[in-house]
Amino acid sequence: MKVYGLKTCDSCRKAVKALTDAGVDHDYVDVRGAGVPADVMATAYETFGAALVNKSSATWRGFSDAEKASDPLALLQANPTLMKRPLIVRGGDMTLGWKADAQAAWLG
Repeated sequence: MKVYGLKTCDSCRKAVKALTDAGVDHDYVDVRGAGVPADVMATAYETFGAALVNKSSATWRGFSDAEKASDPLALLQANPTLMKRPLIVRGGDMTLGWKADAQAAWLG
């Protein structure tokens, strides 16, 4: 299992703590440094669509109107901190965020 997020993100910290406490083996990937592999980002965009873009982020607010209107997948690949977090991937399964549905999927 891979958890893609930012180490400064509260939701990411909560997810990692819950997974660790539950004994779920996972690797944490800080997207600011390592990014998200292009194939994972493409699959996540196919799965979640526009919900993958965190429009309340400082990164999004810093974009011009032209940039905001450009291809979302290209923006996400160039700016992985724009992604809503955490993105959790295991095999062909993935969840976005750390709400009840993601918690149920990974913690049972």
